[in-house]
Amino acid sequence: MTPAGHGSDRRRRPARSGHPPPHSSPRVGPLAGSGREAPPLDVDALLDDRSTQIVVCCGSGGVGKTTTAAALALRAAERGRSVVVLTIDPARRLAQSLGLDALDNTPHTVDTGPAVKAAGGRLDAMMLDMKRTFDEVVVAHSSPDKARQILANPFYVALSSSFSGTQEYMAMEKLGQLHARGQRDGSWDLIVVDTPPSRSALDFLDAPEHLSSLLDGRFVKLLLAPARGPARLLSVGLNVVTGALTKVLGGQLLRDVQTFVAALDTVFGGFRQRAERTYALLQASQTAFVVVATPEPDALREAAYFVERLGHDAMPVAGLVLNRMVADLVPLLSADRARQAVDTLADNTDDVPGRAATRGLLVLHAARADARSRHLRLQDRFAAAHPGVATVGVPALAGDVHDVAGLRTIGELLGDVSAGRPG
Repeated sequence: MTPAGHGSDRRRRPARSGHPPPHSSPRVGPLAGSGREAPPLDVDALLDDRSTQIVVCCGSGGVGKTTTAAALALRAAERGRSVVVLTIDPARRLAQSLGLDALDNTPHTVDTGPAVKAAGGRLDAMMLDMKRTFDEVVVAHSSPDKARQILANPFYVALSSSFSGTQEYMAMEKLGQLHARGQRDGSWDLIVVDTPPSRSALDFLDAPEHLSSLLDGRFVKLLLAPARGPARLLSVGLNVVTGALTKVLGGQLLRDVQTFVAALDTVFGGFRQRAERTYALLQASQTAFVVVATPEPDALREAAYFVERLGHDAMPVAGLVLNRMVADLVPLLSADRARQAVDTLADNTDDVPGRAATRGLLVLHAARADARSRHLRLQDRFAAAHPGVATVGVPALAGDVHDVAGLRTIGELLGDVSAGRPG
């Protein structure tokens, strides 16, 4: 399925019967191979567009997604945007790359140097704390007495800390909170989201539906019946069922669950409505999904899954960032010519100064040229399968990115439109 392009105004909520199958710096250069051309991803135009309010970075683990999210946020701030970058990934890479000791559920201002101030921009960063976010929802949307009752409930403590799906629910909640605050007081005009490094990165898209299924399920309705219904509902049949549940769960646990569900019903109902609003926001034209990958078969298969899943859910895909491409440092010297030169030097018995070093450099260049050709073939294959997905390639750097200066370099490479333009 062809994904929705950035700027799509579709708002449909698709049926969920199943997901689709799975500069001084050198430029990466054009695509080559089958003749299929991917349009260039103009990152600067995306960030400069004030109608772009949310950028969501998604991709498999180990492809530089967190670095890409931080670099996009920094570049946007240096171009005058007020940005908050939110990571759902519990790893500490984002904090480290931004020069912060740690991140928590509260946005922290990043010391980005004079460029951001000169442009009138701002950069904050935070990491999702799902329990704290859940606690905030309870306190904000219930009376003080009910909030204390819920927060002290043992079942709630377990649910808010480790229950499957809680992270996804709270990611939708926090994203909605940040967007609402930005609209209300102008704290930020751009939110950059760094999702978890796996296919579950897009599970938060299913939060509204999963929550609806939970609230509308028979088990929850059964638990709520004694608390909601009149005394006549406590019939012999219901007592029999409750007795059976007591034997399975234990009397105290069942009472904790019943108390929790009854108290939290209105809070959950409000969350369901907010999550659905956030879902609609993610489908809107002011949101852009950026898929991040490396030029390796497994990473590009995952990227294809993300693109197809987002298209299935009518989410606007801005394009693909292809990290760690091999740059073409000596475009006039092919791998074959380099190997021929190595053979020529090997056959030459004259005592030529520097011959061994020259041969070593030629061998290294041939290996790099072969790797570059392989990367371009893989990039071209992806473009052939997804011709509407704009692409920008980012060359591999000599070392890891671990500070703001490194993020600035990545941002400059992302902003180089020619890096992903077909030749």
